[in-house]
Amino acid sequence: MAKKSMIERDLKRRRMAKKFEARRARLQAIVRDQSKPAEERFEAAMKLAELPRNSSKTRIRNRCLVTGRPRAFYRKLKMSRVALRELGSDGKIPGLVKSSW
Repeated sequence: MAKKSMIERDLKRRRMAKKFEARRARLQAIVRDQSKPAEERFEAAMKLAELPRNSSKTRIRNRCLVTGRPRAFYRKLKMSRVALRELGSDGKIPGLVKSSW
């Protein structure tokens, strides 16, 4: 089980990313637009830099919903391989059987 503080930190980052998503997208579009004057693009870049770092989508870490484990994460299932194996062995995931040979 991951530390509660790490799980909460990631949830905080997800909330911030959602909150600032539209503002970030608007500013990034201005910065990337080569037809705009350099001063306007620079000003947009400065405003983008003033936004909180944790509001960036790249700071979000994929974590298992069951255990909070940050590694070996299956995006489709939103859980780690360890949690998947345990739930599969308990028969709690339909259609999943533990391989044996």
